[in-house]
Amino acid sequence: MTQEKNKYQDQSLFSITWPLFIELSLHMSIGIIATLMLSHYSDNAVAGVGVANQILNIAILVFNITAIGATILIGQNIGANRLDIARRLARSSIGFNLWVGIGVTIIAIIFCDTFLAFYGLEGEVLQYAATFVKITGLSLFLEAISLAFSAILRSHGHTKDAMVITVIMNGISVIGNILSVTGIFGLPITGVTGVAWSIVIARIFAVFAFIFIVNKRLALKIAITDFIKFNKKDIQNLLSIGVPSAGENLSYQFSQIMITSFVAILGSAALSARVYILNLSMLCFLFTMAIAQGTQILIARYIGGKQFDQAVKRGIKTLKISMFVSLLSSLLIALVGDSLLKVFTSDPEIIAVALPVLWAIVFIEPGRAMNIVLMGALKSAGDVRFPVVIGIICMWGLAVSLSYLFGITFSLGLLGIWLAQGIDEWVRGLFALKRWKGRPWERRAVIKFDN
Repeated sequence: MTQEKNKYQDQSLFSITWPLFIELSLHMSIGIIATLMLSHYSDNAVAGVGVANQILNIAILVFNITAIGATILIGQNIGANRLDIARRLARSSIGFNLWVGIGVTIIAIIFCDTFLAFYGLEGEVLQYAATFVKITGLSLFLEAISLAFSAILRSHGHTKDAMVITVIMNGISVIGNILSVTGIFGLPITGVTGVAWSIVIARIFAVFAFIFIVNKRLALKIAITDFIKFNKKDIQNLLSIGVPSAGENLSYQFSQIMITSFVAILGSAALSARVYILNLSMLCFLFTMAIAQGTQILIARYIGGKQFDQAVKRGIKTLKISMFVSLLSSLLIALVGDSLLKVFTSDPEIIAVALPVLWAIVFIEPGRAMNIVLMGALKSAGDVRFPVVIGIICMWGLAVSLSYLFGITFSLGLLGIWLAQGIDEWVRGLFALKRWKGRPWERRAVIKFDN
Protein backbone atom coordinates (compact mmCIF):
# COMPACT_ATOMS: atom_id res chain seq x y z
CA MET A 1 0.00 0.00 0.00
CA THR A 2 2.77 2.44 0.97
CA GLN A 3 4.66 1.71 -2.22
CA GLU A 4 1.65 2.61 -4.37
CA LYS A 5 1.09 5.72 -2.28
CA ASN A 6 4.63 6.98 -2.94
CA LYS A 7 4.46 6.09 -6.61
CA TYR A 8 1.40 8.29 -7.14
CA GLN A 9 1.95 11.07 -4.61
CA ASP A 10 5.57 11.86 -5.46
CA GLN A 11 4.92 12.76 -9.11
CA SER A 12 5.98 16.23 -10.26
CA LEU A 13 3.87 18.71 -12.21
CA PHE A 14 6.26 18.39 -15.15
CA SER A 15 6.04 14.58 -15.31
CA ILE A 16 2.25 14.80 -15.40
CA THR A 17 1.93 17.85 -17.65
CA TRP A 18 4.27 17.21 -20.58
CA PRO A 19 2.30 14.17 -21.84
CA LEU A 20 -0.90 16.18 -21.36
CA PHE A 21 0.61 18.98 -23.44
CA ILE A 22 1.47 16.61 -26.27
CA GLU A 23 -1.92 14.91 -26.05
CA LEU A 24 -3.80 18.23 -26.17
CA SER A 25 -1.51 19.43 -28.97
CA LEU A 26 -2.47 16.37 -30.98
CA HIS A 27 -6.17 16.77 -30.18
CA MET A 28 -6.08 20.39 -31.33
CA SER A 29 -3.79 19.72 -34.28
CA ILE A 30 -6.17 17.11 -35.65
CA GLY A 31 -8.90 19.74 -35.64
CA ILE A 32 -6.60 22.22 -37.37
CA ILE A 33 -5.49 19.61 -39.92
CA ALA A 34 -9.10 18.61 -40.64
CA THR A 35 -10.04 22.28 -41.03
CA LEU A 36 -7.04 22.91 -43.28
CA MET A 37 -7.87 19.95 -45.51
CA LEU A 38 -11.56 20.78 -45.68
CA SER A 39 -10.71 24.41 -46.49
CA HIS A 40 -9.10 23.23 -49.73
CA TYR A 41 -12.19 21.12 -50.37
CA SER A 42 -14.82 23.79 -49.57
CA ASP A 43 -15.16 26.81 -47.25
CA ASN A 44 -18.83 25.81 -46.84
CA ALA A 45 -17.65 22.41 -45.57
CA VAL A 46 -15.50 24.20 -42.98
CA ALA A 47 -18.48 26.28 -41.82
CA GLY A 48 -20.80 23.25 -41.68
CA VAL A 49 -18.37 21.03 -39.77
CA GLY A 50 -17.59 23.92 -37.42
CA VAL A 51 -21.26 24.22 -36.45
CA ALA A 52 -21.67 20.43 -36.25
CA ASN A 53 -18.75 20.21 -33.83
CA GLN A 54 -20.50 22.60 -31.46
CA ILE A 55 -23.41 20.16 -31.14
CA LEU A 56 -21.07 17.18 -30.76
CA ASN A 57 -19.00 19.05 -28.17
CA ILE A 58 -22.08 19.40 -25.99
CA ALA A 59 -22.50 15.61 -26.08
CA ILE A 60 -18.86 15.17 -25.09
CA LEU A 61 -19.33 17.62 -22.21
CA VAL A 62 -22.18 15.44 -20.93
CA PHE A 63 -19.77 12.49 -20.89
CA ASN A 64 -17.25 14.64 -19.05
CA ILE A 65 -19.64 14.91 -16.09
CA THR A 66 -18.53 11.48 -14.91
CA ALA A 67 -14.95 11.91 -16.17
CA ILE A 68 -14.44 15.16 -14.23
CA GLY A 69 -15.88 13.64 -11.09
CA ALA A 70 -13.68 10.57 -11.50
CA THR A 71 -10.49 12.61 -12.00
CA ILE A 72 -11.10 14.69 -8.87
CA LEU A 73 -12.40 11.98 -6.53
CA ILE A 74 -9.93 9.30 -7.57
CA GLY A 75 -7.17 11.89 -7.13
CA GLN A 76 -8.41 12.85 -3.66
CA ASN A 77 -8.59 9.21 -2.59
CA ILE A 78 -5.08 8.55 -3.91
CA GLY A 79 -3.89 11.57 -1.91
CA ALA A 80 -5.56 10.11 1.21
CA ASN A 81 -4.09 6.65 0.41
CA ARG A 82 -7.57 5.09 -0.02
CA LEU A 83 -6.57 3.11 -3.10
CA ASP A 84 -9.33 0.51 -2.77
CA ILE A 85 -11.98 3.23 -3.02
CA ALA A 86 -10.12 4.81 -5.97
CA ARG A 87 -10.38 1.52 -7.89
CA ARG A 88 -14.06 1.12 -7.04
CA LEU A 89 -14.73 4.64 -8.33
CA ALA A 90 -12.93 3.74 -11.56
CA ARG A 91 -15.20 0.77 -12.22
CA SER A 92 -18.34 2.76 -11.43
CA SER A 93 -17.36 5.60 -13.79
CA ILE A 94 -16.78 3.24 -16.74
CA GLY A 95 -20.12 1.45 -16.45
CA PHE A 96 -22.14 4.59 -15.86
CA ASN A 97 -20.56 6.46 -18.78
CA LEU A 98 -21.38 3.63 -21.19
CA TRP A 99 -25.13 3.97 -20.55
CA VAL A 100 -25.00 7.76 -20.67
CA GLY A 101 -23.13 7.47 -23.97
CA ILE A 102 -25.72 5.14 -25.50
CA GLY A 103 -28.52 7.54 -24.53
CA VAL A 104 -26.75 10.61 -25.95
CA THR A 105 -25.89 8.74 -29.16
CA ILE A 106 -29.57 7.95 -29.78
CA ILE A 107 -30.61 11.56 -29.06
CA ALA A 108 -27.92 13.03 -31.35
CA ILE A 109 -28.94 10.88 -34.32
CA ILE A 110 -32.73 11.27 -33.92
CA PHE A 111 -32.74 15.03 -33.23
CA CYS A 112 -29.83 16.06 -35.48
CA ASP A 113 -31.97 18.11 -37.89
CA THR A 114 -33.82 19.78 -35.01
CA PHE A 115 -30.56 20.91 -33.39
CA LEU A 116 -29.15 22.25 -36.67
CA ALA A 117 -32.35 24.15 -37.47
CA PHE A 118 -31.55 26.51 -34.57
CA TYR A 119 -28.58 27.95 -36.47
CA GLY A 120 -30.57 28.90 -39.54
CA LEU A 121 -28.08 27.17 -41.86
CA GLU A 122 -28.92 26.80 -45.53
CA GLY A 123 -27.81 24.94 -48.63
CA GLU A 124 -24.44 23.20 -48.65
CA VAL A 125 -23.48 24.39 -45.16
CA LEU A 126 -26.57 22.66 -43.69
CA GLN A 127 -25.96 19.52 -45.72
CA TYR A 128 -22.35 19.22 -44.59
CA ALA A 129 -23.26 19.83 -40.95
CA ALA A 130 -26.02 17.19 -40.97
CA THR A 131 -23.78 14.59 -42.63
CA PHE A 132 -21.02 15.13 -40.08
CA VAL A 133 -23.33 14.93 -37.04
CA LYS A 134 -25.17 11.82 -38.21
CA ILE A 135 -22.02 9.83 -38.98
CA THR A 136 -19.79 10.83 -36.05
CA GLY A 137 -22.83 10.70 -33.76
CA LEU A 138 -22.89 6.92 -34.22
CA SER A 139 -19.64 6.67 -32.23
CA LEU A 140 -20.45 9.05 -29.37
CA PHE A 141 -20.91 6.18 -26.90
CA LEU A 142 -17.36 5.07 -27.71
CA GLU A 143 -16.12 8.56 -26.87
CA ALA A 144 -17.98 8.33 -23.55
CA ILE A 145 -16.13 5.13 -22.60
CA SER A 146 -12.78 6.54 -23.74
CA LEU A 147 -13.21 9.67 -21.61
CA ALA A 148 -13.87 7.53 -18.52
CA PHE A 149 -10.77 5.40 -19.15
CA SER A 150 -8.67 8.50 -19.85
CA ALA A 151 -9.81 10.10 -16.57
CA ILE A 152 -8.82 6.95 -14.65
CA LEU A 153 -5.34 6.87 -16.21
CA ARG A 154 -4.78 10.59 -15.66
CA SER A 155 -5.86 10.56 -12.03
CA HIS A 156 -3.31 7.80 -11.42
CA GLY A 157 -0.65 9.88 -13.21
CA HIS A 158 -0.39 7.64 -16.29
CA THR A 159 -0.68 10.58 -18.68
CA LYS A 160 1.92 9.17 -21.08
CA ASP A 161 -0.28 6.18 -21.91
CA ALA A 162 -3.23 8.43 -22.79
CA MET A 163 -0.84 10.43 -24.94
CA VAL A 164 0.31 7.36 -26.91
CA ILE A 165 -3.27 6.31 -27.60
CA THR A 166 -4.04 9.83 -28.79
CA VAL A 167 -1.02 9.79 -31.12
CA ILE A 168 -2.22 6.63 -32.85
CA MET A 169 -5.85 7.74 -32.83
CA ASN A 170 -4.94 11.04 -34.50
CA GLY A 171 -2.76 9.22 -37.00
CA ILE A 172 -5.79 7.19 -38.06
CA SER A 173 -7.84 10.38 -38.42
CA VAL A 174 -5.14 12.17 -40.45
CA ILE A 175 -4.79 9.24 -42.85
CA GLY A 176 -8.57 9.14 -43.21
CA ASN A 177 -8.68 12.89 -43.88
CA ILE A 178 -5.99 12.64 -46.55
CA LEU A 179 -7.75 9.76 -48.29
CA SER A 180 -11.13 11.53 -48.09
CA VAL A 181 -10.14 14.97 -49.36
CA THR A 182 -7.17 14.55 -51.71
CA GLY A 183 -8.26 11.60 -53.84
CA ILE A 184 -4.78 10.11 -53.50
CA PHE A 185 -4.10 6.73 -55.18
CA GLY A 186 -7.07 7.40 -57.44
CA LEU A 187 -9.56 6.98 -54.61
CA PRO A 188 -12.87 8.87 -54.80
CA ILE A 189 -13.03 12.21 -52.95
CA THR A 190 -15.59 11.66 -50.20
CA GLY A 191 -15.08 15.00 -48.38
CA VAL A 192 -17.01 15.49 -45.15
CA THR A 193 -18.39 11.94 -45.25
CA GLY A 194 -14.93 10.39 -45.35
CA VAL A 195 -13.57 12.71 -42.65
CA ALA A 196 -16.48 11.74 -40.37
CA TRP A 197 -15.96 7.99 -40.86
CA SER A 198 -12.25 8.33 -40.11
CA ILE A 199 -13.21 9.75 -36.69
CA VAL A 200 -15.50 6.77 -36.05
CA ILE A 201 -12.71 4.30 -36.87
CA ALA A 202 -10.26 6.19 -34.64
CA ARG A 203 -12.70 6.03 -31.70
CA ILE A 204 -13.15 2.28 -32.11
CA PHE A 205 -9.38 1.85 -31.87
CA ALA A 206 -9.19 4.12 -28.79
CA VAL A 207 -11.67 2.07 -26.75
CA PHE A 208 -9.81 -1.21 -27.27
CA ALA A 209 -6.47 0.48 -26.60
CA PHE A 210 -7.71 2.00 -23.33
CA ILE A 211 -9.09 -1.35 -22.12
CA PHE A 212 -5.70 -2.95 -22.75
CA ILE A 213 -3.66 -0.17 -21.10
CA VAL A 214 -5.88 0.17 -18.00
CA ASN A 215 -5.63 -3.57 -17.43
CA LYS A 216 -1.85 -3.51 -17.91
CA ARG A 217 -1.04 -0.43 -15.79
CA LEU A 218 -3.61 -0.70 -13.02
CA ALA A 219 -4.46 -4.43 -13.19
CA LEU A 220 -8.06 -3.24 -13.44
CA LYS A 221 -9.87 -5.95 -15.38
CA ILE A 222 -13.22 -4.86 -16.76
CA ALA A 223 -16.01 -7.43 -16.41
CA ILE A 224 -19.45 -7.44 -18.04
CA THR A 225 -20.98 -6.83 -14.60
CA ASP A 226 -19.11 -3.49 -14.39
CA PHE A 227 -21.32 -2.21 -17.22
CA ILE A 228 -24.53 -3.36 -15.53
CA LYS A 229 -24.05 -2.95 -11.79
CA PHE A 230 -22.44 0.08 -10.14
CA ASN A 231 -22.02 1.35 -6.61
CA LYS A 232 -24.88 3.83 -6.14
CA LYS A 233 -23.00 5.88 -3.55
CA ASP A 234 -20.05 6.23 -5.95
CA ILE A 235 -22.33 7.47 -8.72
CA GLN A 236 -23.90 10.02 -6.37
CA ASN A 237 -20.45 11.28 -5.36
CA LEU A 238 -19.24 11.39 -8.96
CA LEU A 239 -22.31 13.37 -10.02
CA SER A 240 -22.08 15.70 -7.01
CA ILE A 241 -18.70 16.83 -8.36
CA GLY A 242 -19.22 16.22 -12.07
CA VAL A 243 -22.63 17.84 -12.64
CA PRO A 244 -21.73 21.30 -11.28
CA SER A 245 -18.24 21.08 -12.83
CA ALA A 246 -19.59 20.15 -16.25
CA GLY A 247 -22.41 22.67 -15.79
CA GLU A 248 -19.95 25.49 -16.36
CA ASN A 249 -18.74 23.89 -19.61
CA LEU A 250 -22.28 23.12 -20.76
CA SER A 251 -23.29 26.72 -20.14
CA TYR A 252 -20.28 27.80 -22.18
CA GLN A 253 -21.21 25.56 -25.10
CA PHE A 254 -24.84 26.71 -25.11
CA SER A 255 -23.72 30.34 -24.94
CA GLN A 256 -21.40 29.64 -27.89
CA ILE A 257 -24.34 28.25 -29.85
CA MET A 258 -26.19 31.52 -29.25
CA ILE A 259 -23.13 33.57 -30.18
CA THR A 260 -22.63 31.47 -33.32
CA SER A 261 -26.18 32.34 -34.35
CA PHE A 262 -25.14 36.02 -34.10
CA VAL A 263 -22.10 35.26 -36.28
CA ALA A 264 -24.41 33.58 -38.82
CA ILE A 265 -26.26 36.90 -39.14
CA LEU A 266 -22.98 38.44 -40.31
CA GLY A 267 -22.75 35.95 -43.20
CA SER A 268 -20.85 32.85 -44.33
CA ALA A 269 -17.51 34.72 -44.49
CA ALA A 270 -17.77 35.53 -40.77
CA LEU A 271 -18.74 31.91 -39.99
CA SER A 272 -15.70 30.57 -41.85
CA ALA A 273 -13.44 33.23 -40.29
CA ARG A 274 -14.68 32.22 -36.84
CA VAL A 275 -13.65 28.59 -37.43
CA TYR A 276 -10.16 29.61 -38.58
CA ILE A 277 -9.71 32.00 -35.64
CA LEU A 278 -10.84 29.35 -33.15
CA ASN A 279 -8.22 26.98 -34.53
CA LEU A 280 -5.49 29.62 -34.17
CA SER A 281 -6.60 30.72 -30.71
CA MET A 282 -6.36 27.10 -29.57
CA LEU A 283 -2.60 27.42 -30.01
CA CYS A 284 -2.65 30.23 -27.44
CA PHE A 285 -4.36 28.37 -24.63
CA LEU A 286 -2.92 24.93 -25.41
CA PHE A 287 -0.17 25.26 -22.78
CA THR A 288 -2.66 26.66 -20.27
CA MET A 289 -5.00 23.68 -20.73
CA ALA A 290 -2.16 21.19 -20.20
CA ILE A 291 -0.62 22.80 -17.12
CA ALA A 292 -4.10 23.48 -15.66
CA GLN A 293 -5.08 19.81 -15.99
CA GLY A 294 -1.79 18.68 -14.47
CA THR A 295 -2.30 21.15 -11.61
CA GLN A 296 -5.83 19.83 -11.05
CA ILE A 297 -4.47 16.31 -10.57
CA LEU A 298 -1.88 17.49 -8.04
CA ILE A 299 -4.28 19.79 -6.18
CA ALA A 300 -6.80 16.95 -5.83
CA ARG A 301 -4.07 14.88 -4.17
CA TYR A 302 -3.01 17.77 -1.92
CA ILE A 303 -6.62 18.25 -0.88
CA GLY A 304 -7.05 14.53 -0.20
CA GLY A 305 -3.96 14.68 2.04
CA LYS A 306 -5.23 17.94 3.62
CA GLN A 307 -2.17 19.90 2.41
CA PHE A 308 -4.16 23.08 1.80
CA ASP A 309 -1.26 25.59 1.86
CA GLN A 310 0.63 23.57 -0.74
CA ALA A 311 -2.51 23.44 -2.91
CA VAL A 312 -2.90 27.25 -2.83
CA LYS A 313 0.77 27.86 -3.69
CA ARG A 314 0.62 25.39 -6.58
CA GLY A 315 -2.46 27.11 -8.04
CA ILE A 316 -0.93 30.62 -7.90
CA LYS A 317 2.40 29.47 -9.35
CA THR A 318 0.64 27.77 -12.26
CA LEU A 319 -1.47 30.91 -12.81
CA LYS A 320 1.58 33.16 -13.24
CA ILE A 321 3.24 30.79 -15.71
CA SER A 322 0.11 30.27 -17.81
CA MET A 323 -0.78 33.98 -18.07
CA PHE A 324 2.73 34.84 -19.26
CA VAL A 325 2.82 32.07 -21.88
CA SER A 326 -0.71 32.95 -23.10
CA LEU A 327 0.22 36.61 -23.58
CA LEU A 328 3.40 35.74 -25.43
CA SER A 329 1.82 33.15 -27.75
CA SER A 330 -1.21 35.32 -28.60
CA LEU A 331 1.03 38.27 -29.43
CA LEU A 332 3.15 36.10 -31.71
CA ILE A 333 0.07 34.80 -33.56
CA ALA A 334 -1.27 38.33 -34.01
CA LEU A 335 2.06 39.50 -35.48
CA VAL A 336 2.12 36.78 -38.13
CA GLY A 337 -1.67 36.51 -38.45
CA ASP A 338 -1.90 37.40 -42.13
CA SER A 339 0.47 34.60 -43.15
CA LEU A 340 -1.25 32.08 -40.88
CA LEU A 341 -4.70 32.86 -42.26
CA LYS A 342 -3.47 32.45 -45.83
CA VAL A 343 -2.52 28.87 -44.98
CA PHE A 344 -6.25 28.19 -44.44
CA THR A 345 -7.90 30.36 -47.07
CA SER A 346 -7.18 32.70 -49.96
CA ASP A 347 -10.57 34.42 -49.71
CA PRO A 348 -9.79 38.14 -49.11
CA GLU A 349 -13.16 38.74 -47.44
CA ILE A 350 -12.55 36.05 -44.82
CA ILE A 351 -9.00 37.31 -44.16
CA ALA A 352 -10.23 40.90 -43.79
CA VAL A 353 -12.81 39.81 -41.22
CA ALA A 354 -10.37 37.65 -39.26
CA LEU A 355 -7.25 39.85 -39.01
CA PRO A 356 -8.52 42.43 -36.46
CA VAL A 357 -9.89 39.61 -34.30
CA LEU A 358 -6.41 38.09 -33.95
CA TRP A 359 -5.30 41.25 -32.12
CA ALA A 360 -8.32 40.99 -29.82
CA ILE A 361 -7.00 37.56 -28.81
CA VAL A 362 -3.98 39.28 -27.20
CA PHE A 363 -6.42 40.91 -24.78
CA ILE A 364 -8.50 37.77 -24.24
CA GLU A 365 -5.99 34.97 -23.65
CA PRO A 366 -4.35 36.05 -20.34
CA GLY A 367 -7.84 36.42 -18.87
CA ARG A 368 -8.82 33.02 -20.24
CA ALA A 369 -5.67 31.54 -18.64
CA MET A 370 -6.67 32.94 -15.23
CA ASN A 371 -10.15 31.53 -15.67
CA ILE A 372 -9.07 28.04 -16.79
CA VAL A 373 -6.37 27.54 -14.14
CA LEU A 374 -8.22 28.83 -11.08
CA MET A 375 -11.68 27.50 -11.88
CA GLY A 376 -10.06 24.10 -12.37
CA ALA A 377 -8.24 24.45 -9.06
CA LEU A 378 -11.50 25.29 -7.27
CA LYS A 379 -13.16 22.19 -8.74
CA SER A 380 -10.30 19.98 -7.55
CA ALA A 381 -10.77 21.45 -4.08
CA GLY A 382 -14.45 20.45 -4.14
CA ASP A 383 -15.73 24.00 -4.64
CA VAL A 384 -17.78 23.01 -7.67
CA ARG A 385 -20.84 25.26 -7.41
CA PHE A 386 -19.02 28.60 -7.47
CA PRO A 387 -17.56 28.15 -11.01
CA VAL A 388 -20.92 27.20 -12.52
CA VAL A 389 -22.84 30.04 -10.82
CA ILE A 390 -20.30 32.68 -11.86
CA GLY A 391 -20.01 31.04 -15.27
CA ILE A 392 -23.72 31.15 -16.04
CA ILE A 393 -24.05 34.77 -14.85
CA CYS A 394 -21.03 36.03 -16.80
CA MET A 395 -21.42 33.94 -19.96
CA TRP A 396 -25.02 34.99 -20.49
CA GLY A 397 -24.94 38.38 -18.80
CA LEU A 398 -21.69 39.48 -20.44
CA ALA A 399 -20.52 37.23 -23.32
CA VAL A 400 -23.89 36.66 -25.00
CA SER A 401 -25.53 40.03 -24.36
CA LEU A 402 -22.41 42.07 -25.17
CA SER A 403 -21.73 39.96 -28.28
CA TYR A 404 -25.07 41.01 -29.72
CA LEU A 405 -24.61 44.61 -28.52
CA PHE A 406 -21.07 45.04 -29.88
CA GLY A 407 -21.27 42.74 -32.91
CA ILE A 408 -24.77 43.39 -34.24
CA THR A 409 -26.15 46.58 -32.66
CA PHE A 410 -22.88 48.58 -32.80
CA SER A 411 -21.91 46.89 -36.12
CA LEU A 412 -18.45 45.87 -34.89
CA GLY A 413 -18.99 42.44 -36.42
CA LEU A 414 -16.80 39.50 -35.43
CA LEU A 415 -14.34 41.80 -33.64
CA GLY A 416 -17.08 43.06 -31.32
CA ILE A 417 -18.19 39.51 -30.58
CA TRP A 418 -14.64 38.49 -29.63
CA LEU A 419 -14.14 41.54 -27.40
CA ALA A 420 -17.35 40.70 -25.56
CA GLN A 421 -16.08 37.18 -24.88
CA GLY A 422 -12.79 38.65 -23.62
CA ILE A 423 -14.64 40.74 -21.03
CA ASP A 424 -16.41 37.59 -19.86
CA GLU A 425 -13.12 35.66 -19.50
CA TRP A 426 -11.42 38.41 -17.48
CA VAL A 427 -14.36 38.96 -15.10
CA ARG A 428 -14.70 35.23 -14.37
CA GLY A 429 -10.95 34.93 -13.89
CA LEU A 430 -10.85 37.77 -11.36
CA PHE A 431 -13.74 36.25 -9.40
CA ALA A 432 -11.89 32.91 -9.34
CA LEU A 433 -8.67 34.57 -8.13
CA LYS A 434 -10.46 36.19 -5.19
CA ARG A 435 -12.18 32.89 -4.33
CA TRP A 436 -8.96 30.84 -4.49
CA LYS A 437 -7.04 33.24 -2.25
CA GLY A 438 -9.98 33.58 0.18
CA ARG A 439 -10.01 29.77 0.71
CA PRO A 440 -13.68 29.24 1.66
CA TRP A 441 -13.38 25.89 -0.15
CA GLU A 442 -11.36 24.37 2.73
CA ARG A 443 -14.59 23.65 4.61
CA ARG A 444 -15.94 21.33 1.89
CA ALA A 445 -12.74 20.07 0.29
CA VAL A 446 -12.96 16.30 0.84
CA ILE A 447 -15.94 13.99 0.21
CA LYS A 448 -16.22 11.16 2.71
CA PHE A 449 -16.57 7.57 1.45
CA ASP A 450 -17.76 4.35 2.98
CA ASN A 451 -15.32 1.46 2.67
